Amino acid sequence: MSKNVLVLADIRDGELRNVTLESLAAATRVADGGAVTAAVFGSKGKETVEKLSHHGADKVVLVPNPKLDQYTTDAYFQTFKQVIEKVSPEVILTGHTAVGRDVSPRIAARLGLGLVSDCTEVERKEGKIVFTRPIYAGKAFVKKAVREGTVFATLRPNNIPALEADTSRSAVVEELEVEFAEDSIRTLVKEVVRKASEGVDLSEARVVVSGGRGVKSAEGFQPLEELAGVLGGAVGASRGACDADYCDYSLQIGQTGKVVTPDLYIACGISGAIQHLAGMSNSKVIVAINKDPEANIFNVADYGIVGDLFEVVPMLTEEFKKVLVENK
Repeated sequence: MSKNVLVLADIRDGELRNVTLESLAAATRVADGGAVTAAVFGSKGKETVEKLSHHGADKVVLVPNPKLDQYTTDAYFQTFKQVIEKVSPEVILTGHTAVGRDVSPRIAARLGLGLVSDCTEVERKEGKIVFTRPIYAGKAFVKKAVREGTVFATLRPNNIPALEADTSRSAVVEELEVEFAEDSIRTLVKEVVRKASEGVDLSEARVVVSGGRGVKSAEGFQPLEELAGVLGGAVGASRGACDADYCDYSLQIGQTGKVVTPDLYIACGISGAIQHLAGMSNSKVIVAINKDPEANIFNVADYGIVGDLFEVVPMLTEEFKKVLVENK
């Protein structure tokens, strides 16, 4: 039985985040012939219509109000709620990002809808929609089947491949005007100061090079940054490194930080505390570099290198440079 599916587009600095395209792929799978609608908020939404349609959207609902250019809970809550009431979807998908994690449970609770968060897989089985999500800090997975009613789901980035762009597709575009009462938006964003390193978004990076207390200092992250730059990846950190002021907390990966699932995760000088493993253990390939052969990180690593990261990481950087040059 076909379903009408609504996807909330996540935009950062005027660009669609990859998790939106992944959500559209999941929506197409779930819809099974039904309509896939994308909701885009803010004054730059029109610039994303073509990409959304090429990746699976049958319809795009634009809300071009400039008050939605920066995320605020009140504005997005009011707007998304009105879009849902207008579209009447049976499934609503968002990325498991700061935006999706905040707005989805609020609306689900207000409208009395179900919510499955942090999903790593979505599929149709025997007419039911089945969501897979990790539990117990990634030690196990649970499958939840939805038999009836409307359901929200947030999708973890880098788990569901986006569809190949089909440039022959064009979506129906509809603009929706949303007005806000003067006192209905309690938060005003005056300035956005980004502490994270420039370049690849850590939560969506295909390659993550992460450092722990073993980097010894803020300067110790420089070899990791060089390796990440060569591989087109992002730099992350354990909580230990953040607590020691080696780097900003925006780079923290773990139970109280970001959850990442890259194709390649390189852990440098990280012991492998359970809290850190909760944020990266589902990475496709894990490489651990540590002087301690008994370090817990080796228990989850696919490849382990026992050695000084300050010797090993520069060697890896040079070897990757050679491989990349040869493959050009």
